[in-house]
Amino acid sequence: MTSRVEDAVKRHKSGYNCAQAVVCTYCDLLGTQEKDAFCMSEGFGAGMGGKENTCGALSGAVMLTGLKCSDGNLEAPKTKGKTYKLSKEITERFQKTCGATVCKELKGIETGTPKYSCPDCVRAAARIAEDVLFGEEHE
Repeated sequence: MTSRVEDAVKRHKSGYNCAQAVVCTYCDLLGTQEKDAFCMSEGFGAGMGGKENTCGALSGAVMLTGLKCSDGNLEAPKTKGKTYKLSKEITERFQKTCGATVCKELKGIETGTPKYSCPDCVRAAARIAEDVLFGEEHE
């Protein structure tokens, strides 16, 4: 797969929130319409509904994990374990790369010293999602 990391950043710069930028960039690979992904991820921007909690870019990458791994079996789901494992890997890699998973910490709201900008968080989350979800070792 050709990297789409900069496509995610471009979406963010055009007005998508951090979660939308990440999930919309890859949703076609997982059978989801971009408009649906855009709507579904809108509330995760600015750290979950503007509360500056979990980074929206990270939330978008975790949403992709569910889209990729879930069996969609409403009666007897059997895929949560794999989804949780990959979501944990994405979260741990994001923490290691960016130094935090919380929006206000990444932006430096309380310290005045940003760790990672929003475009850089989108870039990191997209790169990690590509590696974990679409990389050869996880196929």
